[in-house]
Amino acid sequence: MTPIARWLGRVDYEPTWRAMQRLTDARDSETADEFWFLEHPPVYTLGLAGKDEHVLAAGDIPVVRIDRGGQVTYHGPGQLVVYPLIDVKRLGIGVRALVTALETAIVDAVSELGVSAYSRPEAPGVYVSAKKIASIGLRIRRGATYHGLALNVSMDLEPFTRINPCGYAGLEVTDLHHLAPPITPQAMAEKLLPHLVRTLRLPEVPVWQPAPDQRA
Repeated sequence: MTPIARWLGRVDYEPTWRAMQRLTDARDSETADEFWFLEHPPVYTLGLAGKDEHVLAAGDIPVVRIDRGGQVTYHGPGQLVVYPLIDVKRLGIGVRALVTALETAIVDAVSELGVSAYSRPEAPGVYVSAKKIASIGLRIRRGATYHGLALNVSMDLEPFTRINPCGYAGLEVTDLHHLAPPITPQAMAEKLLPHLVRTLRLPEVPVWQPAPDQRA
């Protein structure tokens, strides 16, 4: 079946997380894969093994403990978040290959903007000159994945100084705004999607459809 791509706009974190869980719990072998592209208002998320000491000074930004892997990260306006809701068993891809595919798609997409990025096997994500530009955190349940990746496009980076990003003290972050011609998160979503299709070896190109109703 043809995968679906959706631009959700700027949406609150927790309702979106719960919507991902509902889709994952309800899906079966005939459910189409989906890619949700979006932004979130300011929020820190702490993974299953996340340590509270990595949140240094959250201030007025909420901290949400969630069910993905990894430590703490920040989401905020100007960051492109992508949630690949994929039946990994049907696609025949393992966790390590999935992470590599997401990283490679980001590296190849930003290269079109003249940005030379790379991944690090010992620390998932994408980096530019030792600064992190994209994070990856996933959860696999019932043979399907949710959560995903966050690419810093054009955002206020100050909130990252209030945490140890991904559990690494002193890790610097950057965004495309400091490295490339201006681009919006939505335009970056359209640029990234073909690379996700290629690196994940999807059998069909996703079709863009409206955002889902996230109400319970």
